[in-house]
Amino acid sequence: MSDARYSIGIDLGTTHCALSYVDTSASDGEKTAQSVLPIVQLTGPGAIDNLDLLPSFLYLPHPDELASGDLYLPWTGQREFAVGEFARNRGAATPIRLVSSAKSWLCHPGVDRRAAILPNDAPPEVARVSPLESSVRYLTHLREAWDHAHPDAPFAQQDITVTIPASFDPAARELTAEAAEAAGYGRMTLLEEPQAALYSWIQKSAGQWRKQVKVGDIILVVDVGGGTTDLSLIAVIEREGNLELHRVAVGEHILLGGDNMDLALAHVVARKLAAQGTQADAWQLRALTYACRSAKETLLSDPATDTVPLVVPSRGSKLIGGSIRTELTRAELTQTILEGFFPQVDSAARPVSRARVGLTQLGLPYAQDAGITRHLAAFLGRQVGALAELEGLRNSAGGEAGNPAVAGASFLHPTAVLFNGGVFKSPLLVERIIGTLNDWLAAEGAAPARLLEGADLDLAVARGAAYYGYVRRGQGVRIRGGTARAYYIAIESAMPAVPGLEPPVQALCVAPFGMEEGTEAELPAQEFGLVVGEPVHFRFFGSSVRRQDQVGTLLDYWGPEELQELDEIQATLPAAGRTAGEVVPVKLHARVTEAGTLELEAIPRDSDERWKVEFDVRGNANA
Repeated sequence: MSDARYSIGIDLGTTHCALSYVDTSASDGEKTAQSVLPIVQLTGPGAIDNLDLLPSFLYLPHPDELASGDLYLPWTGQREFAVGEFARNRGAATPIRLVSSAKSWLCHPGVDRRAAILPNDAPPEVARVSPLESSVRYLTHLREAWDHAHPDAPFAQQDITVTIPASFDPAARELTAEAAEAAGYGRMTLLEEPQAALYSWIQKSAGQWRKQVKVGDIILVVDVGGGTTDLSLIAVIEREGNLELHRVAVGEHILLGGDNMDLALAHVVARKLAAQGTQADAWQLRALTYACRSAKETLLSDPATDTVPLVVPSRGSKLIGGSIRTELTRAELTQTILEGFFPQVDSAARPVSRARVGLTQLGLPYAQDAGITRHLAAFLGRQVGALAELEGLRNSAGGEAGNPAVAGASFLHPTAVLFNGGVFKSPLLVERIIGTLNDWLAAEGAAPARLLEGADLDLAVARGAAYYGYVRRGQGVRIRGGTARAYYIAIESAMPAVPGLEPPVQALCVAPFGMEEGTEAELPAQEFGLVVGEPVHFRFFGSSVRRQDQVGTLLDYWGPEELQELDEIQATLPAAGRTAGEVVPVKLHARVTEAGTLELEAIPRDSDERWKVEFDVRGNANA
């Protein structure tokens, strides 16, 4: 058991970061002493303030842009960059020097995430940083802010939980853990954001959550953040007379969130300007996007405000006269976001995909369909059988039921919904999703889903992460579930060359669905040959629907919805004592670390050696 006084939760968000903590010495059972750290940060040149949220923005100023002392922080003195509120505000006027959405870039398999590529559209004279380094700087600022506020309880001696999207693949998880380690996070664990949101809801209820949910409930967590839409299903079950929460499914990685909404709003405003005779160029459109982000947050958080003015400065010498002045109205916000991102569709709707053109600009691989309700319909349809093997789930009659869904259901039927993310400050968006979901349920004769109220939409993830660290000590209630997917390596069959025919590929399960943190998968009997002395690559797959496969299961075929190809994995076996190019028989071994990352190892026959098989995070843009 940890002797750390504090359990610290870090929300490393696409648009905001936050830090919450539980004082374990003053907590007892489900009654916790929990707080949010006001984060010291720059809000203007030389201006310092304490804010609950640290905007996830990094500004890289020109050497002559600011005066000495403008970037001074209490614990470091002068720096050559700024993160937080000042970075966001300054970057809105000079977007070519602003790094944003680093978290989305961190999980982009098509780029080298350790390379200095951000800001991705900056001119050559602007210094750049990597997505990994950007994340390190946000995490470092949070650590330094904690140490500044708590000199008697050093950050390095506390239990730390950092949150990630449930849909992050193993490579993105590994990179997040690497960033945390580089930022000085010693005892660190990763936690999925939808789980963190539910943990926060449980903690805020002070033990009353058991009166709001019952055995048999299926909780749908809808988390729309700045960069991603995360969908999770958590079942309420009974084991040995105790109420338990069991995560049964997570959605695919959907790069769709507040960033997309900001861009959509910017285009709405740009069209309005064009109708008035003002044409915004690419630079001004980007600045307009950042201005719309701030205006969106104001309109969502303040129901009394109907209009927010927007000012986009010119790049010319006449800064005042060349500025673009316009506004964003509540009506434009509602129409754009409600109808564009939350359309009313039926349960059979699916995201639309279009054929891609041969050449595209390098950028984030955003979801092609902006309709979050269509992605939700696809997720629930794909998970219709997710409860078939779950024990401890009772049907409405009180008996044991492998799957309590209505007979012939076309999608899994949630009974309760928990929302997370700042966009859900708008009651219209909450009502749209609840109304759409309940229309689907009514069409299949199911009871309507109810809203779990009381969520903290801005701070829930950080608060839930801190509470989770406290739960790991044996306090409170823990959500079970393990890995959200089963993982497979492609095995190419040995066969003579046949013109026009590729060798058939099998998929070997190396980590089963639901593998818990701190556990290891039993070695499969199969042996494979690895080349020593040079890098070798493997194709790698994940599945969120194949729950029965065990380690060593070998698939000869699978449907397009069953397995999704992920980042490659690679291994370089040292040739010490062997000839370079020699093929060494090995077995594969998987384990989920206590931090929540997946590790694969190659173990040679008749040897105690272990070679780590790493996920290829360099990207394949130049492959």
